[in-house]
Amino acid sequence: MNAKNILNDASLIFLEQYLNNASPTGYESEGQKIWMNYLKPYVDEFITDIYGTAVGVINPEAPFKVVIEGHSDEISWYVNYITDDGLIYVIRNGGSDHQIAPSKRVLIHTKKGIVKGVFGWPAIHTRNRGKEELAKVENIFIDCGCTSKQEVEELGVHVGCVITYPDGFEILNSNKFVCRAIDNRMGGFMIAEVARLLKENKKELPFGLYIVNSVQEEIGLRGAEMITQRIQPNVAIVTDVCHDTSTPMIDKKIEGDLKMGRGPVIAYAPAVQNKLRDLIVGTAEENQIPFQRNATSRVTGTDTDAFAYSNGGVASALISLPLRYMHTTVEMVHREDVEHVIQLIYESLLKIENNHNFSYFK
Repeated sequence: MNAKNILNDASLIFLEQYLNNASPTGYESEGQKIWMNYLKPYVDEFITDIYGTAVGVINPEAPFKVVIEGHSDEISWYVNYITDDGLIYVIRNGGSDHQIAPSKRVLIHTKKGIVKGVFGWPAIHTRNRGKEELAKVENIFIDCGCTSKQEVEELGVHVGCVITYPDGFEILNSNKFVCRAIDNRMGGFMIAEVARLLKENKKELPFGLYIVNSVQEEIGLRGAEMITQRIQPNVAIVTDVCHDTSTPMIDKKIEGDLKMGRGPVIAYAPAVQNKLRDLIVGTAEENQIPFQRNATSRVTGTDTDAFAYSNGGVASALISLPLRYMHTTVEMVHREDVEHVIQLIYESLLKIENNHNFSYFK
């Protein structure tokens, strides 16, 4: 399969719609509906859980179960405090970056609909140049054009409303995908494309395939923790993002040497089952799929950890997509890397035989 032929026009329409939709942690349901609607022709049935994780299933009766997984949530903010003169202070929902907030436009999600606002910031002329105050969670604030707390509340805004950025999908220089929330709705997109290719290429799998789009990864892998108990898989291949370390102010001695455009990143970590990882590496080499390696020490920090240590142990592996500017509104990935991650997961699935034994002891 030629990776350059993987994404078609319908794929890109879905990707733009899916990325532009807001799916903050704890409020992923609308995005999950978009994802399931796209996936519907390619699976036999769906599983959903009480917190919103969505799973498309192929061969649901098969006893041997393989998961391919991404997570659907994006970082956001919560309304935490409204001042008497109508300004809004916030707390994080996930790993939101306070340094990028000043002057950003925001969307406040209320039961009355979207309320628009901006993160205000003092003009450069008014700040103490001898002692610049940096943006912190404690001093960033949202202005939605109101002059009193009552006016804010009349719009439907209250403590606990979730806040997202509106920054949408675009393509730079023909092959760089840019958007907020590529971490990790691009993962949900890629596993959906794997399901599409299996269907279109008429591939019959000798196991049950569970295409899992988990919720609440950004606050501690919670969606994966829940759904792995429900599915009880034998194998899990997780896809997430990792850092492109080729941009300024990143120390490669600490973060590793990874760059977008050089292929998927295969993780080395205790949570990664060695025989499954070796199968994936061998698949990449056999199919001439470019790839990179990354050591992640004690934990991967992804849903891989939740799957690996569940149900008495699940053979798990992590294939990551190199990403620039993580947890900003201009996250950036290379189209060819996206295509190669899809190809690598697809080809790896074809290597997993029914009741494949990943045990070290036979």
